[in-house]
Amino acid sequence: MISKKDRRNKIKARIRGKISGTAARPRMSVFRSNKQIYVQLIDDLAGKTLASTSSKGIEGGTKCEIAAKVGQAIAGKAQAAGITEVVFDRNGYLFHGRVKSLADAAREGGLKF
Repeated sequence: MISKKDRRNKIKARIRGKISGTAARPRMSVFRSNKQIYVQLIDDLAGKTLASTSSKGIEGGTKCEIAAKVGQAIAGKAQAAGITEVVFDRNGYLFHGRVKSLADAAREGGLKF
């Protein structure tokens, strides 16, 4: 039987082979731990992180509400860096719950994906 972690790593490797970020359209990578959620805008061609934010320091609300605040924050940082379009990398996680609320908030903040 395959574990959740192994399943996520298989999906992650499969996705990473298909999508790649550029400076004009970076990869928006989401990492979710039990307590926090992190998001980065990555230019894979140069191997650089263009912007990043996390839920550390954000207080109050449920995990989904905090993830939405992180989505708004990354959208603001992307707009400041002149980025309007990204490639969404859910990193093997299901598009549900915290990942979905982060993505929806980033879309409301002006990012296109």
